[in-house]
Amino acid sequence: MTEPRDAYRHFHPITTRWADNDAFGHINNVQYYAFFDTAVTAWLIARGFLHPTEGDIVCFVVETGCRYFRPLAFPEPVTVGMRLEKLGTSSIRYGLGVFGAEGPAAATGHFVHVAVNRASGRPVAIPAPLRLALTQL
Repeated sequence: MTEPRDAYRHFHPITTRWADNDAFGHINNVQYYAFFDTAVTAWLIARGFLHPTEGDIVCFVVETGCRYFRPLAFPEPVTVGMRLEKLGTSSIRYGLGVFGAEGPAAATGHFVHVAVNRASGRPVAIPAPLRLALTQL
């Protein structure tokens, strides 16, 4: 079932591109996963919790999923809603909704990160400042 915007706490705008459309004239399903990744990564970077090439801890994606309810198409603007669904010792499950210009979510999904030590690639506990910020999602 689709969800309204108020089911999410943070929103990230996405500018769609002509190349996002497929032969059927709507945004191809694979692009929704890129929208999820962009929204989560931008949130982490904006708050100083992730630097793609530096830092001891990085987050690896270990699971994603998406359900589609209606098509979107370029040049429609897209907004990705984010919320925290589960916070473990080293894992984070984000709930995500992709919204067009109007109406409820066109797609909903999830995205699971695991915090790992950059050098070893082994899971580590989510640092306290990040944990606190995540609880506000």
